[in-house]
Amino acid sequence: MPQPPKADAGLICPLHKKDVSKVCHRCPWWLHIRGTNKNTGGDVDNWGCAIGFLPMLLIENAQMQNRTGAAVESFRNELVSGVVEAVGVAADAASRFIETGER
Repeated sequence: MPQPPKADAGLICPLHKKDVSKVCHRCPWWLHIRGTNKNTGGDVDNWGCAIGFLPMLLIENAQMQNRTGAAVESFRNELVSGVVEAVGVAADAASRFIETGER
């Protein structure tokens, strides 16, 4: 496995209280993130601190939960309409049976 790249110098790590270029590449929270930027559609291929990635990841997680909720609601609505239709068909058949005695 290749060595992770060092962070750009100039910022101080709030955990280690040292320049990020001296500590981040050895920190277990120094992660490689790949994917697609939801705002621009461009590819993302970045090394960075897990703590720094948290806001972006939390926003994406909230968006996914909203989409899942919408899909579940849509499925529920389809299921309810199917059940209502099936109950209506069964009620009609029962009415005919009661009136005529035929199935």
